[in-house]
Amino acid sequence: MQIARKTAAKPTILLLEDDLLLAMDMEDFLDDRGYRIAGPYGRVDQALEAAESMHLDGAVVDLNLHGETSLPVIDLLRQRGVPVIVCSGYAELPELKQKLTGLPLLAKPWNPQKLDLLLNDVFEAVAK
Repeated sequence: MQIARKTAAKPTILLLEDDLLLAMDMEDFLDDRGYRIAGPYGRVDQALEAAESMHLDGAVVDLNLHGETSLPVIDLLRQRGVPVIVCSGYAELPELKQKLTGLPLLAKPWNPQKLDLLLNDVFEAVAK
């Protein structure tokens, strides 16, 4: 189920995912739902540069990028007030779960309906 957003402008979503096929799949999914995509980026340094220089309305961020965590990107986005959805197969690990408190989690393999619900929740919360 897709809920229409109240704004006419396309929200810009940062996409950080190191698996090329998954990134392409998510990019198509987001584009089909009317989002403008920043990325997809596959490395932390690329995403940090984008997060520092672009206007972003939200982000879908893979937690593990070739053995490096995306926590620096998540922290920067949170400081800027950008809503973040964390996508990971590792998000339930206790040491990471604590650092991700309050962030919506999308388990891998990702479920399109779940992502749709999370995106709607994020933008409803931002609109309030």
